[in-house]
Amino acid sequence: MPHHTATDAIAPVKSVRALSATAVHSIHVPHAVPDQQGTHAAGQLHASHQAPSVPRSPQRLTRLAAQATLHCLTGCAIGEVLGMVLGTAWGWSNGATIALAVTLAFVFGYALTAIPLLKSGLPTATALKLALAADTASIFTMEVVDNAIMLAIPGAMDAPLTSALFWGSMIVALVIAGFAAYPVNRWLIARGKGHELVHVHH
Repeated sequence: MPHHTATDAIAPVKSVRALSATAVHSIHVPHAVPDQQGTHAAGQLHASHQAPSVPRSPQRLTRLAAQATLHCLTGCAIGEVLGMVLGTAWGWSNGATIALAVTLAFVFGYALTAIPLLKSGLPTATALKLALAADTASIFTMEVVDNAIMLAIPGAMDAPLTSALFWGSMIVALVIAGFAAYPVNRWLIARGKGHELVHVHH
């Protein structure tokens, strides 16, 4: 019967370890290739977090509505005052003066929204669509209220440009029009519309 030493017993173990090491080193592990679909999906997810979201807090909603109203009121005031001044100076009828004032109010209102969007790099068509979507309801509300008040105040439309009645009536009408447009802007922004569409681009 052959005599086995400890060395003979260890030899097979060494052989198995050597074979295992060789097999491991012979396995080719390819470099990780980016999953384009996964990357695209991640990009979409990231983009979704950057999309405008409906305001969750009443404080943010109130703040955005106030900013949107002030923004629209500024454009409306410029157009309205300019239209009233020109119509009165040219001796136009009340109807023609109001038509000019309303037209200029929309022009300046849309312009104040569209110009910053254009400066941010948006195409002209996109900027105009956003301006229309953001401001139309607010400007329309302001113009209806403003001109109704001007017509309701006795002598306001016929007052000369140098009279306190003309300018006092304009100020009162614009302030009341701003308060009337505020709930409209708040309602739109709360639903992700109105100036919420523009806010993400600023």
